[in-house]
Amino acid sequence: MTDFAEKHVLVTGGSQGIGLATAHAFVEAGAIVTITGTRESPSDYDDDLSAFAYIQCQMSEPAQRAALCDGIRALDVLVNNAGQSGGPDEFELSTFMRTVEINMIAVHDLSERLLPLLSAGQGGAVVNIGSCASFLSYPKAPAYTASKAGLLGLTRAQGDAWAAQGVRSNMVAPGFVSTRLTAGVEQNESLKGKLLRTVPMRRFAEPSEIASVILFLASDAASYVTGQSLIVDGGLVLH
Repeated sequence: MTDFAEKHVLVTGGSQGIGLATAHAFVEAGAIVTITGTRESPSDYDDDLSAFAYIQCQMSEPAQRAALCDGIRALDVLVNNAGQSGGPDEFELSTFMRTVEINMIAVHDLSERLLPLLSAGQGGAVVNIGSCASFLSYPKAPAYTASKAGLLGLTRAQGDAWAAQGVRSNMVAPGFVSTRLTAGVEQNESLKGKLLRTVPMRRFAEPSEIASVILFLASDAASYVTGQSLIVDGGLVLH
């Protein structure tokens, strides 16, 4: 039931980490996959992106988002994965606004623009990538926390609003995941140990473990699931 043969899939932020693992998983399931990234060319990345169509898009720029959507001709699955943390100055207003723009407003914009394509086929699906911050406070990251919490509400509203059009929307909320972005944390044994003490399974997830859940929610195996969030965190939010 996770056969995506000839299905058209767009994974934003698919050039690395969870997005790249997800794009590869869809290709392995038979899908035709387009990814976005911020660099000019797929050759600007260390990883081989030749299995995908590539479109450069800065998610903070409405005009670039519009151009991205104008270039998509068919779509069955939209994975809104692109996102960012604002870094150490998220309390500063311009940084706060940019983070919310990328993590939440861009998701709404792309989803609405691409909804006609998603509803044109049989059983279109949107999977938004949230975070444990959708449920927990990250006190040093107010913009990230607010945007991911907002994404939870947006997903519920999308699932409710689009059910009559045959389009499902769900959210995956990862915990700590081993990616290039977390490499520094994993190399800091003291910090890594502190974080892992909050995770009952005592390890970070691999990107492929998040990707498999994304494929499930996009597949016919989840045909009666919409407006829901699935936490994939090794038990982090249990405490």
